[in-house]
Amino acid sequence: MAGQIPVEDTARAVEVEAEGAHWVAPTLGYQRLALVNVVYWGEAGGAGWVLIDAGVMGSARAILSTAEARFGSGVPPEAIILTHGHFDHVGALRDLAEVWNVPVYAHERERPFLDGTSPYPPPDPTVGGGLMAASARFYPRGPIDVSEWLRALPRDGHVPGMPEWRWIATPGHTRGHISLWHEGKRTLIAGDAFITTAQESAYAVATQRPELHGPPMYFTPDWSSAEVSVQRLAALEPELVVTGHGRALQGPEMRRALHALAREFRQVAVPKRS
Repeated sequence: MAGQIPVEDTARAVEVEAEGAHWVAPTLGYQRLALVNVVYWGEAGGAGWVLIDAGVMGSARAILSTAEARFGSGVPPEAIILTHGHFDHVGALRDLAEVWNVPVYAHERERPFLDGTSPYPPPDPTVGGGLMAASARFYPRGPIDVSEWLRALPRDGHVPGMPEWRWIATPGHTRGHISLWHEGKRTLIAGDAFITTAQESAYAVATQRPELHGPPMYFTPDWSSAEVSVQRLAALEPELVVTGHGRALQGPEMRRALHALAREFRQVAVPKRS
């Protein structure tokens, strides 16, 4: 089927539901907030945790509640890491930064969208053929201004607050998009470099049936870079992936689908234009 790589149910990650989130490892969980995931990393009940992305507007209370239940009352994260700055990944960012007063890290190429300088390019509501895509013309483009807390990710690739993790430049969906990688555990936090649901479709977003897709079509301006980014991530041979939209996936069936997406990217991910 055009636009997707089907995935067998055996690829679904083993999850434990607790504190309002899905925990796919003792130190890694994700929480679905309306149409997007935020990711938590760190030991339960301990200090030294990190939040990856910040959900949609109005989700600060849910994030704070899960963080308090999992990591303890009054225990802020070491940092907030952004895969990119689209509205559905930074909606609660300013509220959380004001509560926690912790650094916010993003790729330096995302800075204009996070320091009040520049909005993102307009989305394309004509691609993807679904309600979510058709509604894209109404989505906020920013910029937001969190310059008080904003820091550039270290150029050596390490991730502040997350020992043994590395950040990887995965542009295409945005020019400063990143993914996070743990080599020893072969675990990937992909952001929107690729996703596991058809984000253009309201039905798919609601049902969350797992399938492999490129980044959301309506907000991806650079398809050549997006293709290279997916190929780079597939070459890592991850065992577990958590994405910005859709369910976490793991194992050989996930890898088969990811390699198929990388190989057939132009046919299944890039929108067809008349």
